[in-house]
Amino acid sequence: MIGETAMGTVRDSSGAFGAPAVMRGQSTGRQSAGGARRVLTLRQKRGLVIGATVVVLAAILLACWNYLPGIYAWLADSSVLHAYVAEHAVLSRLAVLGMNALQIMLAFLPGEPIELASGYAFGFWEGTALCLVASAVASSAIYGMVRLFGWKVVGLFFDRKQFERYAWLRDARRLELIMLVIFLIPGTPKDFLTYFAGLTRMRFAPVLAITTLGRIPSIVTSTVAASAFGSGDYTVAIAAVVVACLLALVGGFACKRFEAHVRE
Repeated sequence: MIGETAMGTVRDSSGAFGAPAVMRGQSTGRQSAGGARRVLTLRQKRGLVIGATVVVLAAILLACWNYLPGIYAWLADSSVLHAYVAEHAVLSRLAVLGMNALQIMLAFLPGEPIELASGYAFGFWEGTALCLVASAVASSAIYGMVRLFGWKVVGLFFDRKQFERYAWLRDARRLELIMLVIFLIPGTPKDFLTYFAGLTRMRFAPVLAITTLGRIPSIVTSTVAASAFGSGDYTVAIAAVVVACLLALVGGFACKRFEAHVRE
């Protein structure tokens, strides 16, 4: 199915996806010109998606501008926020689930603010659970869309340079295990890898497990920090932030070493 999409990939005899034609250098002059036109179209589409999101967020901010001081004071009082959450139990949880899933699908949006909000509003355990459920929902939707539309979807958010960085995974003998290791390393581009997984030979169940459970380390550090801050335990909150930063630095270094080792 992937070989039938417009992303320019093919399947080999084992069913694995091949590199895009642009990467293999097999395109003719006419194909190259067509590819340039497609890239331009993807950039335009990506610009429209990002532009529409910015406009919507700006409109919301302007509409709420006069209420921002009151909203800030309300959010700063964790007891009032928790009372509101308890009063609107279903709606508040659906809102957090929706925002978290949307953030993952719109990969250019950062996930940490939503994770922090989940931990602050619902505490560590429930905040973590909500983030994981949202991740499962978003990952399922992304996998399905990428399988159906291929690079037409992926290209809305990512350049082929990012694809080329992880293209070596298509030849990995233990693809699922390697993908899980990369996901567990803090600081790796998890939203990109969620889209990337749909371009590989991986089945849905392993992708769902990896993209959901692999987010636990990054989610936990955020929800722990926010939950501790909401309860007034600032020492734990600061410690969680420091640990998250250290994990991101170490994770980035470990990821590069891991990629170099696997390629060898």
